[in-house]
Amino acid sequence: MKAFILAAGNGTRLRPITDSNPKCLAPIQGVPLLEIWLNNCKAAGISEVLVNAHAHVGAVKEFSAGQRTGVVVRIAEEPQLLGSAGTLAENHKFVAGEKEFFVLYGDVLTNVDLWKMLAFHKQKKVSATLGIHQVAEPARCGIVGVDGNEIIQSFVEKPAQPASNWAFTGVMIARKEVLELITERRPADIGFDLLPQLVGRMAAYKITEYLLDIGTLESYKTAQETWPGLGHAQQADIHG
Repeated sequence: MKAFILAAGNGTRLRPITDSNPKCLAPIQGVPLLEIWLNNCKAAGISEVLVNAHAHVGAVKEFSAGQRTGVVVRIAEEPQLLGSAGTLAENHKFVAGEKEFFVLYGDVLTNVDLWKMLAFHKQKKVSATLGIHQVAEPARCGIVGVDGNEIIQSFVEKPAQPASNWAFTGVMIARKEVLELITERRPADIGFDLLPQLVGRMAAYKITEYLLDIGTLESYKTAQETWPGLGHAQQADIHG
């Protein structure tokens, strides 16, 4: 099993932390966010990940070369940002032999059970499964509409008038045919350019464990105070 960990953002809202380090290496209670992701991947049977990098590429390469999680890490350097969907398309050969793969946003802190999510995805027999949770500010997120069979019937990125507060978390499973839908334009974005095309072919997996988008200094501070660790999966009313 393989996964993309999307980690190329500049992290401007996390300055000064990101002045000298990439956001994906920001420590959470002393452990780099990327290391937390790698350990969660290992627990789910994911043996190899591709991490895209743009800001502070050297630091990401150094960390990846020295990490001891047991997960193989490949770095895809992006001198020019490709966008989240563009990264998937440009590195499609990485998952050429995979039936499905994970797409994980590197700035999300969570102890979600990826194995359980994968089992749900396989049961639903869909092209993709999105992890979703309820948020306090839906206008800032990708908002889904879900039917009684847990199939996503609408997806709108950052809607002016949100239809619900159920949002995409940045945790996703996709089958490889999804890559064929990505526009050739770069940058290309998962929320704006890809997911709306998959309406009716995606399932919604409700994440009840701890999940926090480490996007601002405020949420970063919250993470230091509230993160229970990977070994303590629990429901958490935390909204990024």
